[in-house]
Amino acid sequence: MTEKKRKIGYAPRVFTPRNSTEGFLRALPAGASSGKFWRWGDDNMFPHALALMSRRSTTHRRIINDKADYITGKGFSLDEGLPRLADFVECVNGEGESLRQVLNRLAFDKSLFGNAFAEIVTDSARSFLSLYHQDASRCRVGRDDRHILLHHDWLHYSEAGMKAVPLYPEFGVGEDGFLHAMIHYKDYEPMFEHYGVPPYIAGMNVSAIAYKTDRWNISRLDNSFQLSGVMLLDGGVDNEEQAEELVRAAERKFAGKPGQVMFMIKDCDQGDSSRYIPIASSNEGDWRELHDQATSDIVVAHSWFRSLSGLDYASGFDSERILHEYEVALNTVILAEQAELLEPLRNVMQSVLREDCSSLQVINRPPTRSKPLYMKVWEARKADGLDYDPENPLEQLFVAQITKYAMRNID
Repeated sequence: MTEKKRKIGYAPRVFTPRNSTEGFLRALPAGASSGKFWRWGDDNMFPHALALMSRRSTTHRRIINDKADYITGKGFSLDEGLPRLADFVECVNGEGESLRQVLNRLAFDKSLFGNAFAEIVTDSARSFLSLYHQDASRCRVGRDDRHILLHHDWLHYSEAGMKAVPLYPEFGVGEDGFLHAMIHYKDYEPMFEHYGVPPYIAGMNVSAIAYKTDRWNISRLDNSFQLSGVMLLDGGVDNEEQAEELVRAAERKFAGKPGQVMFMIKDCDQGDSSRYIPIASSNEGDWRELHDQATSDIVVAHSWFRSLSGLDYASGFDSERILHEYEVALNTVILAEQAELLEPLRNVMQSVLREDCSSLQVINRPPTRSKPLYMKVWEARKADGLDYDPENPLEQLFVAQITKYAMRNID
């Protein structure tokens, strides 16, 4: 790392990797030890349940991914004459991550868990600053409400494996000798004080329905769409207990899987009455309607939009609808989330880098182009109902020119 980068606040490479718990505080403070943290869910494993559900429901996962990407935007804009801030945006920690990468992970965690955690590292002289994202599933709030506890496996946690980091603006000295603090983002929910609740909480059941209908279709595909049925076999059992055990074994093995065969054994007085009885199902439409309804409910629960979730592309690519829904999402969800995530980070950067960071903003760009590239700026402003001046040299530029300039600055 060059000497120039060290002067502008880059984190030395001796910093702890992001997924390690080493390098934090040496010992847990009083009130934040094992057994004295606030459980996240009844069994303290609620984040794991949310993560598992996001891996199983396709629409649910797509919305989380898209919300994180839209909130992160296409980069950052800031005033000229802020060299330290400009360099810091490009690399915010010793792992070489940019501010956009860290912000994207924070936005993903907040969309998935309703909570996100950003770690701040500096020294007593405030000679450098580093920002890290911490996996929300590894974090718990201490009983003193002043520390965040980290552990790699909360299912088998031990006090020896836990590390504590003070909540910002408090700092604690770590084993590396630097100061550490944690920012805790959380979505407000009445009756929940220590952890946030994801906005889609009302849609958890429909996410499970969407997953189960997908699993049902996979079972049908695995069985080549064969009809279920019952195979009656001649035979006998010694007592009623054996008969019930046969029934339970058949239910455990075959129930709920289309295309499977349930074997039943019965006594016959004479002759061989073995036969196969197919079970025809006429509820195909019901399953599709259930899946479609669950998908629509997931979008509503997320306060999101169908066209931004890729759900209506099969019926045609309506760019006007996409642009309209993007504008609504921008003004109702995206800008608010960006402000919430960036505000504490700006305060930290301003205090350490000693530069005015109020101009730091996320660059938002719609998923489709709303204006042809061959239009001039004044023509585009006129089409949008804005003030325009055809004689202004700046407005004589083509949209393609300013788009190319903006992309070059982002890259």
